[in-house]
Amino acid sequence: MTPPQIEQSTKEERRAFVVDAWKCQHNCELCGKCHILRRKDPETLYADYIEGIRSYMDITLDIRNNNY
Repeated sequence: MTPPQIEQSTKEERRAFVVDAWKCQHNCELCGKCHILRRKDPETLYADYIEGIRSYMDITLDIRNNNY
């Protein structure tokens, strides 16, 4: 899935993308999403993207580099 570009999407579209992309699969052994997000709420971690401040990729890279 490709995240909506900030310039071409609404706040609601960006929020929906984040919620859908990080929704729980209820299979922790195979999924790993909770581990990646360190059990933090995806809407909180991606708040700057949802608000249109930073790109989805910038935040994802920060999460991967343990900056969150």
